[in-house]
Amino acid sequence: MDTRIIQFRDMVQSSDNIVFFGGAGVSTESGIPDFRSVDGLYRQKYRYPPEEILSATFFRKHPDEFYEFCRDKLFVEDVKPNRAHIRLAELESEGKLKAVITQNIDGLHQAAGSRKVLELHGTTHRFYCMKCGRDMPYEQVKSGRGTPRCECGGIVRPDVVLYEEGLNSSVISEAISFISSCDMLIVGGTSLVVYPAAGLINYYRGKKLVLINKQPTPYDSYATLAINENIGEVFAQV
Repeated sequence: MDTRIIQFRDMVQSSDNIVFFGGAGVSTESGIPDFRSVDGLYRQKYRYPPEEILSATFFRKHPDEFYEFCRDKLFVEDVKPNRAHIRLAELESEGKLKAVITQNIDGLHQAAGSRKVLELHGTTHRFYCMKCGRDMPYEQVKSGRGTPRCECGGIVRPDVVLYEEGLNSSVISEAISFISSCDMLIVGGTSLVVYPAAGLINYYRGKKLVLINKQPTPYDSYATLAINENIGEVFAQV
């Protein structure tokens, strides 16, 4: 076994206040693409890049095209939690992991059994009316066409943070609280270049910072341990 995996496993075994902070790389092993890395493919079908389609301005101006993209690319079906999601849920059950902080909107951590999940960017599994606030079931939005509307006539939107919108302040505050008080912080599947989410790592004050990402990150030199491997393969050995 790789000495880095052994070191990581030993750190986990000796910790009982762990926080995990993850990004898109956690879910790519479940078959959910990171649209940043395949933007060219999306451009073959859509007139606009994903960053523009998933902006608040675009949603207001072109809600039908917004939902066409979401139903095609974001409202994924038949995906299951991978080894990273499952092991994190197990660590929570064992009393070691206190929270999962995720930039993902796919709900796979909850599907794996994690209970304390802070969703920085919201989730595509919740929808609400912008006029009256009433919830609309995911299945109804997914199977429909065009822009879903509430019984009151209001436009329904996914409970996600779009480009140009700020993150939920209460979620950020809770994430900072968990990170600043944990004895081990595991950061996985994120390049740590998208702010303000990437800046959360700076609130960690402990001595067990582990970074797991296929590609090096700007914070690797600050980490106690940096592992440039598939995160699912790493967690399968812990």
